[in-house]
Amino acid sequence: MAIEPVIQGVIARNCDPEGCSEAVLQQIEFVKKQPAPAYTPKRVLIIGASSGFGLATRIVSAFGAGADTIGVSFERSPSEKGCGTAGWHNNLAFCEAAKQEGLIAENIVGDAFSPAIRQHVVNTIKERFEGKVDLVVYSLAAGIRLDHKTGELVRSAIKPTGRKYQGFTLDLEHEALHSVTLEPASQKEINDTVKVMGGEDWHEWIDLLASKKLLTKDVKTLAYSYIGPEITHELYHQGTLGFAKQDLQRHASKIHDSLKPFNGEARVAVCKALVTKASVFIPGFGPYIMALYKAMKEQGLHEGCIEQIQRMFIEKLTISNASVIDSDRLIRMDDWELKPEIQSKVSQLLDQTTEDNFKTMLDFDGLKSEFLTLNGFLR
Repeated sequence: MAIEPVIQGVIARNCDPEGCSEAVLQQIEFVKKQPAPAYTPKRVLIIGASSGFGLATRIVSAFGAGADTIGVSFERSPSEKGCGTAGWHNNLAFCEAAKQEGLIAENIVGDAFSPAIRQHVVNTIKERFEGKVDLVVYSLAAGIRLDHKTGELVRSAIKPTGRKYQGFTLDLEHEALHSVTLEPASQKEINDTVKVMGGEDWHEWIDLLASKKLLTKDVKTLAYSYIGPEITHELYHQGTLGFAKQDLQRHASKIHDSLKPFNGEARVAVCKALVTKASVFIPGFGPYIMALYKAMKEQGLHEGCIEQIQRMFIEKLTISNASVIDSDRLIRMDDWELKPEIQSKVSQLLDQTTEDNFKTMLDFDGLKSEFLTLNGFLR
């Protein structure tokens, strides 16, 4: 019997396990049909590997570059209460496909902030990966972090800073746009968001792996971020999320310096705005994504997570410690999004958008389809 999606606000309360597997296989088949990437790591650790950019990176690493992979994610297994999370089934589908290709694929499920999971990863690298990894990708999208040193549960807040924000937010459950007003964040909310979503945890992971001598010569480590155009800056780049992403960039510079003994490289890859399990929670972001999708599809420039990461491996990453970066030492995968003609069209669309016409004015169907696909409900 077909499973129907249960959506509450912008959260899918269930998933279709068979659809999740099919979506993973579709991404794998896409990668297999593409040219071989220029960058071909062989042992890859992805922290936050079960969906979105993390899953796409794992697929490109394995089925494009032939890499063995470890994927760390916090997912829920099936039980009497439900079929588990989509990420759980994504992990299983990936591992089954990878093993059919003769690749090592290890899933480690648990809190990536915890010392126990870090130690599990260390042991797995030693036992299954000949003691070394040559690419570490940090793609964690957590809203809450347990500080295992203090026992404090730290929560992020998606808010503006300095002044209140007013705009539209998308309600997928009721397929509606609603006006939203957000008060500016307190300093504690800014600090907590940086603690959860900034670069500290990424830095701690790399320091641990380096101290255990688990990194190869020429190792690369990447973290994913977003900056966006000026039209999104009020809530994103200048909001609490922006403070966290700026912290991520600061830590990237420190990590890069610490990897000099390995001739290594640490970079932040700035990605395009896409529908992910994290991005749908950002107030005001839904209308922008729908306008962006319409503009980019009209120009033949739209990319999903898998297309974007495939392009990064082909065009932006190199074998040596010399990835293609901008003046701020960022890998710019948002280059197509920020084309002037794209942003001009986006602005025109948003200026004409209302709560009544957004479904026809913008690419609502594209956004909803990608949201459902994230949870295995393929159309």
